[in-house]
Amino acid sequence: MDDLFAARSQMALSLGFHIIYACIGMVMPFFMAVSHYRYLTTHQDVYKRLTKAWSKGVAIFFATGAVSGTMLSFELGLLWPRFMEHAGPIFGMPFSLEGTAFFIEAIALGFFLYGWGRFNPWFHWFTGVVVGVSGLASGILVVAANAWMNSPAGFDYVNGQYLNIDPIKAMFNDAWFSQALHMTLAAFTATGFAVAGLHALMILKKHNVVFHAKAFKIAAIFGAVAAILQPISGDISAKDVAQRQPAKLAAMEAHFHTEKSAALVLGGLPDEDARQVNYAIKIPGMLSFLAHGNFEQEVIGLDKFPKEDQPPVLVTHIAFQIMVGLGSFLMLVSLLYLLALWKKKKWLYSTWLLRLFVLAIPLGFIAIEAGWTVTEVGRQPWILYGIMRTADAVTPMPGIAYSFYLFTGIYLSLTLVVAYLLYRQIKSVPTLYDITPEPAHATH
Repeated sequence: MDDLFAARSQMALSLGFHIIYACIGMVMPFFMAVSHYRYLTTHQDVYKRLTKAWSKGVAIFFATGAVSGTMLSFELGLLWPRFMEHAGPIFGMPFSLEGTAFFIEAIALGFFLYGWGRFNPWFHWFTGVVVGVSGLASGILVVAANAWMNSPAGFDYVNGQYLNIDPIKAMFNDAWFSQALHMTLAAFTATGFAVAGLHALMILKKHNVVFHAKAFKIAAIFGAVAAILQPISGDISAKDVAQRQPAKLAAMEAHFHTEKSAALVLGGLPDEDARQVNYAIKIPGMLSFLAHGNFEQEVIGLDKFPKEDQPPVLVTHIAFQIMVGLGSFLMLVSLLYLLALWKKKKWLYSTWLLRLFVLAIPLGFIAIEAGWTVTEVGRQPWILYGIMRTADAVTPMPGIAYSFYLFTGIYLSLTLVVAYLLYRQIKSVPTLYDITPEPAHATH
């Protein structure tokens, strides 16, 4: 394993774990706030118990996300010093603001966890809302920094120097809105389905049915609404990528040859040597429409770019297909659930629908991982698109492979600890959070 591959692998591993912790930490506080609001307005004690149970989960993922996020910030400087030397002064603002949002989130979470019976009930609820809003702001600010890597702005690049730095323009670059919207909806979709699926599993097992039914409904509505909105943000992102990063779009779609009325490729295995896609279904003109809003518009292919500037096609294309396929499945499940809420009430706690949610527990996070693979691998060979290559940014320090092995062990250990804590939380529901037995028919 050479140092460049080891450094990229370590960042991929770190981001792959952190994005799951961060998404859950961003979204769960909103579930908690809705449950708390329901308790304050209905005075049903089950919502109070649910809020307390979820708040413990929020605390677990806040702590885990803080650890993994801190490790990532050090990795940026240690693995990519030449990148940070130039990039730090330009896109340091969103990271500084993210740190501020993080501290606000920490303070608000402390108030919420220890505020039961000590604060005015509505102020206590408000602190929970602040946890969610500040966590969401943290995520958007970090995505803004990543968007800057895909769409550099806020400086003039002259003779290898970065001049006339404008941090505001760098933060609000051309890619930040589409990426932030897409990532936010993805976080709500993945977390909503994962949480709803866990509670659906408990309902199927007939464990504390009322408690889990209340939790399931809140999480499922969040996840379903986000999943239905996600294709809209995906369309915005695709059109944006077509304008700013045509090589990435070509890799996503395995579009080797520039042509008008370009076909949309479904599935298939790209053959980069033969410059073709095998075993694919092609829809004529659809790629032109999705990228430019016109069935006849020309779509730039990989043949317009030098070989050394082309991203890896196989990985990018397969990751994109996984993301779109899983997103489509979750949208279908969402439509069925919202139809059940609206018209088919007898479906709501039917075995088949609950099993669909159980099946969907990991799918949203797999789609997120695939989406980030598209974003990062599709930008290669650039760390700063069109300006600095990844190979030029890596540290000259030898032995990065050993750092990769060490961090792999740390993240696996951290994940095992989190899994154990969550398992213990779920097992403690009957004794800590749902001590009053209620009849199963109350779910309806």
